[in-house]
Amino acid sequence: DYMSKSHGCFTRDSAMDIASSRGVSSHLPYYGKPICSSQSSLIRIPRDKGCCFGRISNGKASLVTCLHASPIGKFSGETRRNGVQWCNRSLRCDPYKVHDKKPLRLSESPRNITVRSDLSGAATPESSSSPKPEIKLSSRLRGICFCIVAAISATFLIVPMLIGHPFVLLFDRYQRKFHHLVAKIWASISIYPFYKIDIEGLENLPSSDTPAVYVSNHQSFLDIYTLLSLGKSFKFISKTGIFVIPIIGWAMSMMGVVPLKRMDPRSQVDCLKRCMELVKKGASVFFFPEGTRSKDGRLGPFKKGAFTVAAKTGVPVVPITLMGTGEIMPTGSEGTLNHGNVRVIIHKPIHGSKADVLCNEARNKIAESMNLLS
Repeated sequence: DYMSKSHGCFTRDSAMDIASSRGVSSHLPYYGKPICSSQSSLIRIPRDKGCCFGRISNGKASLVTCLHASPIGKFSGETRRNGVQWCNRSLRCDPYKVHDKKPLRLSESPRNITVRSDLSGAATPESSSSPKPEIKLSSRLRGICFCIVAAISATFLIVPMLIGHPFVLLFDRYQRKFHHLVAKIWASISIYPFYKIDIEGLENLPSSDTPAVYVSNHQSFLDIYTLLSLGKSFKFISKTGIFVIPIIGWAMSMMGVVPLKRMDPRSQVDCLKRCMELVKKGASVFFFPEGTRSKDGRLGPFKKGAFTVAAKTGVPVVPITLMGTGEIMPTGSEGTLNHGNVRVIIHKPIHGSKADVLCNEARNKIAESMNLLS
């Protein structure tokens, strides 16, 4: 009857819905996190961890009884690293006996216990932040539709690029504005049905004939689509493996995208030399100074390659902040597409002759705008 009393502990209806399951749980034991949500959740507890119920006081639980405790022994006043305060009264629980029934063998004993609880603060991060199955299905369907639209439009638009490529090489070898116009159309068609882009600071973009080094934070695969929709003819830096993809790789080659082998120092030096050559010829280049996409949305440290190019060639650095792409298509979930909008902030160009100063100033501008928007 203690369990049904109002002491901040489990209620009879929520705590006694217990089912044993076989197999190792896919959830990690997030016992170190504070319990602070009132939403109902499922908590999988490994056999060797045990499960105890009790009242909650000042964010800690005092045990009054146990369900499926770990090795036989007495519990005393002890606070473990999982943040649960064990009860002061002595309890002795046998992991292989349940209600005085026949002892179970190790192979027969359940490996996990699933407890449906109304604890404040779900035990796993998924329980508080995971979308519902319907949302997941919707995101997957949107992701499939996005890939279909992008693939079909790329199949058709590669034709004018192939036809116009000889003329581009003759009359516009470095900037290749025609190819970038086609790429802008492709990106706009691909993203138009799925999310909207709010652009701020278009007046800060240099003229099409002014070379510059563009830098931005990197949150998602959608960053490329979003930046191509700006219509500026800058050269991206891309992994060499993407160039072998049919249609997409061909288009990247015709646009003059600079290849890079990430783990090859010689390739990195060649990439920077190629970028400086393009800038001196009047073309612009685009860098993601973090080097890779952020997994948690936070801004990572900047590498100095882009700013070295700007410092040695004397061209301005144009910082750009991207917000929202990481929520729509998170890193590692390229097959899904959530609902949302994207915001692009184009900052004023930065001039300087020292790579360190340019790097710090550009990162500070992007970080400040991200903090204001978050």
